[in-house]
Amino acid sequence: MRYLEEFRDPALARRLLDEIHATVTRPWALMEVCGGQTHSIIRHGIDQLLPAEVELIHGPGCPVCVTPLEVIDKALAIASRPDVVFCSFGDMLRVPGTGRDLFRVKGAGGDVRVVYSPLDALEIARRTPGKQVVFFGIGFETTAPANAMAVHQARRLGVRNFSLLVSHVRVPPAIEAVMSSPRCRVQGFLAAGHVCSVMGVGEYPELAERFRVPIVVTGFEPLDILEGVRRTVRQLERGEHRVENAYPRAVRDEGNTAALRMLAEVFEVTDRAWRGIGTIPASGWRLAEAYREFDAEHRFAVTDVRTLEPAACRSGEVLQGLLKPYECEAFGTACTPRTPLGATMVSSEGACAAYYLYRRLAHGPAAATGKEASSVG
Repeated sequence: MRYLEEFRDPALARRLLDEIHATVTRPWALMEVCGGQTHSIIRHGIDQLLPAEVELIHGPGCPVCVTPLEVIDKALAIASRPDVVFCSFGDMLRVPGTGRDLFRVKGAGGDVRVVYSPLDALEIARRTPGKQVVFFGIGFETTAPANAMAVHQARRLGVRNFSLLVSHVRVPPAIEAVMSSPRCRVQGFLAAGHVCSVMGVGEYPELAERFRVPIVVTGFEPLDILEGVRRTVRQLERGEHRVENAYPRAVRDEGNTAALRMLAEVFEVTDRAWRGIGTIPASGWRLAEAYREFDAEHRFAVTDVRTLEPAACRSGEVLQGLLKPYECEAFGTACTPRTPLGATMVSSEGACAAYYLYRRLAHGPAAATGKEASSVG
């Protein structure tokens, strides 16, 4: 804890805030890409401590939230089969599909299990040869290497009753999609440090140059985020648009070379649909041809899925940074953590969940308690 608490030091936070206040001369809109960063910002009241000229826009960086409804419904159909053990991380169980979620499937008798690693699901498959064991492989570049390793091990060990339902997405194409939108207001990015710890920063300079936006790789503690904001604002004020690594304790420019080799072997880049956003070209991964036999979508060939998003849910606009959660008419009324309309309300990285948890139910300083607004300074 000592190492983490050093990145929550109120005196250092105050110094960073003072420098940001002294630097900014005009309005700037910055997007934090990761939902984990969003939760840290709202929990510690960082957005309310920044100058009024600096707006933080929440991006589509919640892997649970962007998993397409069609994939969720396919997961529900597969998990309902009597010959299947369906394994998932816990944060997927309450994500609403069309009319139900994995908890309801489990309650109706489906063998749905929470695991802590895809390798746990592989071990279940080894011990349960009479069942088909499926792991729900979602997420950004951060979780993809472990899922790739599980499939690699399944093939090496000859575990043929294991498969992966894949819905992996990639950050750089999402940044490109955000910047290409005619409604885009983003002028700089706080890039997700854990993604870059895997992938490195090689894909970002071209984006920074093409869209003339600074991209600063940032961590998740209050001082990490404030330092990311400080560097981004400094670039904007100087008219610069470079990639900076403000998270060197975890990120190397080249990334994790062993993880990158595993990803290149097991996965191939594909177009991917994002829930609430639509299809983004080359924004996802699927299993490569050599590993296609472990693809649950092919193995079970679920074709009769009919998806229906709740009409009142505006989580797609929240994911694109076009709407703050409290601006959705259903937020906190028809849509709560107990009765969620969209994944942004139930995911541990969802913006709506953050705003509800930390009582940001309206706009302005009065929306947060004194404790939240002063927690880092």
